[in-house]
Amino acid sequence: MKATVLALALACSGVAFAADTTSTTAPPNQAAREARHMANLATLLDLSDAQKAKVQTILEAEHAKMKAAFEQSKSSGTKPDFSQMKALHQQVQTETLQQLTPVLSALQLKKFQTLQQMHQHHPYGHRGPPPAGAGTPSSAPAATN
Repeated sequence: MKATVLALALACSGVAFAADTTSTTAPPNQAAREARHMANLATLLDLSDAQKAKVQTILEAEHAKMKAAFEQSKSSGTKPDFSQMKALHQQVQTETLQQLTPVLSALQLKKFQTLQQMHQHHPYGHRGPPPAGAGTPSSAPAATN
């Protein structure tokens, strides 16, 4: 039951969220999404207020690193190389886990890692759903019981 609730909450909310929710550069709807994502993460991991503040700071730093790397690659006039960005993302995630280790309990850390893995394997990733008509259910094999 808990696993189902966890999976459903993740599917509805996502784990990743962008930088500082109080930023004046973020559109209001983005700031609301970010706040909702942090609230959902806090609920899923059963974070205390102190943990929530530390986790939010760590995750915002992770996002800032990735955004800076992407912007740097983009500003060089070339398209960011997927393999390099993927390697950097994995490195930053490893650093993030190291920073979260003293903040979270072993169980909370394991849940966080599970949420990260589930988010990475989400069929639409960060791009959203496919265009209408793409990958329609009729193209999928029928399930047998």
